[in-house]
Amino acid sequence: MPFDLQTFVQRAAALVGPDRVLTGPDRTDSYERDWRDRYHQKAAAVVLPGTVEEVAAIVRLCGDAGVAVVPQGGNTGLTGGAVAPADRPAILLNVSRLNRIRNVDLRDNAMTVDAGCILADVRARAEEHGRLFPLLLGSVGSCEVGGLVSTNAGGTGVLRYGCMRELVMGLEAVLPDGSIWNGLRSLRKDNTGYDMKQLFIGAEGTLGIVTAAVLKLFPALTASASAMVAADSVRQAVDLLRFLQDQVGDRIEAFEVLSRSQLQMVMQHGHGLQAPMPLDAPWYVLIEIADSARDWDAVAQMEAALGAAMEADLVADAVVATDQAKARRLWELRHSVSEANKRAGFSISNDTSVPISRLPEFIERVERRMAAEVPQATVCHAGHIGDGNVHVIAILPRDGCSTAEARERAATVVTGIVHAESVALDGSISAEHGIGRMHVARLEEVKPARELDMMRSVKQAFDPLGIMNPGKVFQMPPQA
Repeated sequence: MPFDLQTFVQRAAALVGPDRVLTGPDRTDSYERDWRDRYHQKAAAVVLPGTVEEVAAIVRLCGDAGVAVVPQGGNTGLTGGAVAPADRPAILLNVSRLNRIRNVDLRDNAMTVDAGCILADVRARAEEHGRLFPLLLGSVGSCEVGGLVSTNAGGTGVLRYGCMRELVMGLEAVLPDGSIWNGLRSLRKDNTGYDMKQLFIGAEGTLGIVTAAVLKLFPALTASASAMVAADSVRQAVDLLRFLQDQVGDRIEAFEVLSRSQLQMVMQHGHGLQAPMPLDAPWYVLIEIADSARDWDAVAQMEAALGAAMEADLVADAVVATDQAKARRLWELRHSVSEANKRAGFSISNDTSVPISRLPEFIERVERRMAAEVPQATVCHAGHIGDGNVHVIAILPRDGCSTAEARERAATVVTGIVHAESVALDGSISAEHGIGRMHVARLEEVKPARELDMMRSVKQAFDPLGIMNPGKVFQMPPQA
């Protein structure tokens, strides 16, 4: 039976209310575009449920009607994972109205939150209770917990705290058949078979819709110090990280690298941001050390450690922030990277990782090929050197990428270079942004066939009708 949009909208409106089912370009356009405006695909409707029961009812309706479901939160993803497919009717199921912080348990150091909670609000609530939720990334003011879970987000704190896989204790999810799985447990040890929550973390909504999560909290940081240092090479930055780990132990809260080209881009397009030192070195590292010990002098420790690093020829120049206001200005440079690059031109950002020891070789190989094959691009680097995840960003003039076809051609060339060099050095084509729609074909090329078969088996077991975010992560074979 052909899909009847009018009937579907009427039934969905009966479940969530007529004002929560959006149709027509004037009401849906902003939902249908990805953050980079690379993908724009019309959805049959945008549905805005307000409870997990409403999510479940809408999923059941979609299953009955053969309509695909694309989960969406803050829509800040970078790989097109929350846009509708082009080959079948689909709704965007946006969970932003599920935004309650359900519980904060200080004895368990755990917080239970809805999937639509914004990361900044989660961090603020933890702070109110004298706790820290450590995940931090540039979209902190708009990204939502459901998306962070579904993409296994990383950010600047991975070196010390890990990705979302390490920060999620329990989950609640609506399954493709419309049933609700309540796995909202705050257990730190549970060895009773398969850890089901881990299947949903990083699955990008292809197995179900995350509706709530139990997040791990940590003691609030009472002392911290930040610094920006100049480095002559990526190798020197890697050596500096190991040196500082010997000096201060696990108190390194963040260790982020920025190329000079990236800092210059932020200076030009970052709304008045200024560098605290002359940009005459090829690389810069932003460092934060922190602890919950109240009697620890973080600034003195930072100064002593960097002084020793200078004596070891691991630092060319350094600026230590002497108060929190100056520290915030330093880190604003890092967190403004995505916005500045987006303003500068057509930005193609890659999210690969390689073993830390091979980062210098990776950067060298990528830059050599980019200069030869994409000479019109400004190549920038920014990322998490402590976990081998340095983002390679190519920024091209807009006048050469004025059409969707031109943008796709440019992105194919740039991404092909970065992926090829990453895989050649035993790396991954995606460290924290996910596969989404952007990297489906590439994953088929680089992932071992047996692993792809295993992934498809999981997908088939959870979603035999194939309605959950089709066309993301991988394509199912036609018979599925």
